Formats: sequence, C-alpha cells, structure tokens
Amino acid sequence: PRGTQLVHMTLMMHSWVVPSEAFAQKLLTLYPPLPLSVILWFHCQFPAVFEVDPHLEQTMGDLWALVRSDGEEKHSQLIENSCLSPHLNISQAPSPSVKKRKVSLIFDHMEPDEMAEHLSYLEFKNFCNVSFLDYRSYVVRGSVRDNPALERSVMMCNGVSQWVQLMILSRHTAQQRAQVFTKFIHVAQKLRSLQNFNTLMAVTGGLCHSSISRLKDTSNLLPPDVTKALSEMTELLSSRSNYSNYRRVYNECTGFKVPILGVHLKDLISLNEALPDYIDEEKINLSKLQHLYSNINDLLALHSCTPPFEANKDLLHLLTLSLDLYYTEDEIYELSYAKEPKNPKVQPVAPVKPPVVAEWGSGVTPRLDPDTISKHVKQMVDSIMKNYDHNQDGYISLEEFEKIAANFPFSFCTQETDREGQISREEITSYFMRGMSVCAKLGYNFNDAHNFHETTYKRPTFCDICRGFLWGVTKQGYHCKGSERILKVVVLQKLNIFSIWWELSA
Repeated sequence: PRGTQLVHMTLMMHSWVVPSEAFAQKLLTLYPPLPLSVILWFHCQFPAVFEVDPHLEQTMGDLWALVRSDGEEKHSQLIENSCLSPHLNISQAPSPSVKKRKVSLIFDHMEPDEMAEHLSYLEFKNFCNVSFLDYRSYVVRGSVRDNPALERSVMMCNGVSQWVQLMILSRHTAQQRAQVFTKFIHVAQKLRSLQNFNTLMAVTGGLCHSSISRLKDTSNLLPPDVTKALSEMTELLSSRSNYSNYRRVYNECTGFKVPILGVHLKDLISLNEALPDYIDEEKINLSKLQHLYSNINDLLALHSCTPPFEANKDLLHLLTLSLDLYYTEDEIYELSYAKEPKNPKVQPVAPVKPPVVAEWGSGVTPRLDPDTISKHVKQMVDSIMKNYDHNQDGYISLEEFEKIAANFPFSFCTQETDREGQISREEITSYFMRGMSVCAKLGYNFNDAHNFHETTYKRPTFCDICRGFLWGVTKQGYHCKGSERILKVVVLQKLNIFSIWWELSA
C-alpha cells in the first residue's frame, strides 16, 4: 500500500535531510499519538542505523522507558517480543544451496557455465553485504574508502578483470592464449544469460584491455564467432548515451539480475547533486527522497532473490583466492610485451573500445590483510586435499598440484618436496602463502627486500631459486649483499615482471 511505502521511505531516507538522533527525538515527542508499531518497525527494519549511532540508541531507550511507565501491558509485551533481539546480519543469513560434490579444480577442466555461475555466486554475496547506509555513504562522500562492503565490490570487479588478462597472458603460445580468450567469451555469454551484468562488465573489460587487444598473433587465431560475440558484448555495455543499451536490456529483465553497480551509483550521485534537500528552505524535497529511495530499493532488491544456480564450496575457495591477486598496469603491460614484443612492421590491431570497468572505484588499491589471505589459502588447501588426497595421507600428486597451480597467473620457484612425485599439505600451504603475500600487495617489495648486483663467479655456482647452473664468462648472475642469495639473470627478470617478493631470507 502507498501509505506503508511512504512510511518505509521516511524511515529509510530521513538521514539524508535530518540526523537520525533528531528524527528519533521527533518520534518521541509524537508518542503516544504515533502508533508504537511505527517506532518498533523503525528499530526492526533498520538496525544498522542504531548500530552506528549510540546517541540514537539512547534516545530509543528513553522511548522504551516512557512506554513502560505508561503501564500498558500490551505495549510492554510488544517491546519484549519485537525484533529488539540481535538482528540477523546479511552475511549470516541462509545461503543459497551449495553443491556437495567433488569437482575438478583445474582451470582447463572447468566448464564456462560452471565458472560463470560461481563468479555470479561470489558477486551475489558481495551485493547482499551492501546496506542502504553503504550506498548513502558513497553518494555523500563520493568514495568507497572506509566503506568495506563497497570496497569488496570494487576489488572483485577489478580482480575479475585482471584475472582474465593474466590467465590469457600466462599461456606460452598464441594458440593457447586464443583458447583461453575463447573460454572467457563463453563465460561472458553465460553471465549474460544469468543476467549478471556487473561481472559481465568485468570479464568483458578484461578481454578488451589494451594489454590483450594488442596481441595480434593471438587475435588472428580467434574464430569469427568469438570476435562477433565480443563486439556484441562491448556494444551492450557501451557508455554511449549514458549506457542506454544496458539500461534498456536491464529494465526488460525480471527475476534474478545483478546490475552494473557503478552505473547505478552514478545515478544516485547525479540525483543527490541535481536536486536540493529542501524547498523554500523549510519543506523537505520529498520528490528527491522518493527518487533516491526508488533507486536504492532497486539495488537492495537483490538481497531477497534466490540465484537460479548452485555453487560448490571448493570452486568458490579457488576463485576467491585467484581474485585476491593484484598487479599494477605496468606489470601487466610488461608481461604482455614479453609474450608478444612490439613489431614495427606489423599493423596494429583495430582496437575494440573497452567498457568502463569500475571507474567509480578508481584510486582504490586493494590490500587484503594477512589474516584474510591466510584464511583464503587455508580454505583452498582444504579443498585441494579433499578432492585430490585420495589416500588421505596428507599428500597429493605433484603433477595434479602443478595443474591446479596453473589457475594462478604467476610463477613461483620449483617447489621442493620430501616425497618424489608428491607434495604435502604443508608444502602446498607454504607455496601459496609465499606468492600470495606479494601478489596481494601486502606491503612487501622484491627490490626493497634485496640488494642484488651483477656478479662474476669463479667457481661452479647454482641459482637459489631454480637450482640451475650459472654459466657464462662474466656477470653470470646476481648476488644479494644482504641475504647472500644468488639468482640467475633470467630468474631475476622473471621475478621483476611478476613483482613477486620471495621470502628468501626466511
């Protein structure tokens, strides 16, 4: 009913024009003519408002005391039996069904549909953790800083885009890169059918990134239908006419659908800046509040949806850790040029204008804390052992491990193991913790950690990373004056490309 919607809008949107404490004080002065159920509804529906404002909680405490002082048994029971009990957080709410079956954790074995569904599941969970207060904070401040829920959305969007680029660039031949590119096109098509436009934007942005589009040898091997599909995706997500193509398609969708968050946040900012809070200095601009309320409600509608797919926890753990990686633009371009160097004789590929990915989160460098990284590594190692430790002796095949490790677009040193052809849980954990601590940019820097200088060795010497022999007449390798470690030239170059700091001094 319209009256109920108006009350809900007032309770949700009041803080745009008046502090919540002042709003609660006004409710206090209106009691008892104001029905107690309205006040209780305020507390039940928007507990987050009370959690961030201790003064508001105190004001509501005064109201409860007033109600009890009236001696009305019915009202007292209403208070005791209302949702004043601890509120169920979105992150604690029942999750969509999760598949309990063994799966392959190897990238080449994953079906595009399966990958799209699991990325959509992670996206859905992120959206469910964003409250209306988070949206208000972004609109008022114009930044996602100190807004963990929206920061996570930015990190996932950027993480997916980078992961797509790096998985393509991690392949050695143009044919292999074209195959990975094609696979991600099929992932994008499935995301479109799932109506997950936010992750679709991230995947398409990665495929259109100039570090990928410049790879002429790779693009020449793409089938025509793949090139056509990419063109269709970029047309759908084009920012032309204020994303008119996307808006038309999105508005036609029903049921489960994930919006492009950046586009809708931009709408909220435009509304907030274009319309005044008050009319004639005294009257609240209800039209502005109504428009803001309608837009935010559309974003919050996803909280009550059930995704039309299931997810497997082991694949979720793998993808979560994969998306924790972070590289700078320079590092990605360096890798791109290492795969296909510049050739002045070759005409450049006609560029495909990429969609604007997460521009609303620009300037935010994701930095996951060590505890979070450790948690994600542990979850993934548990999943690996569950699916591949067939003898349940704490070891898996080294060959299978190397295939799983290929899901991560970085290269670590040769992993030493205490069993030939096998690797233990502890060794797998050490392997990923060592690399993730750097790829997730936890503050370490390879060049800062070591002081390497070109060195000529007068006796047979081996690299501390690859165990290879340092050969040549002069300056065969690099020596760190601090840690006394020795590296081959090619190994040091590779480490610089991936910006990986090795815990050599450990």
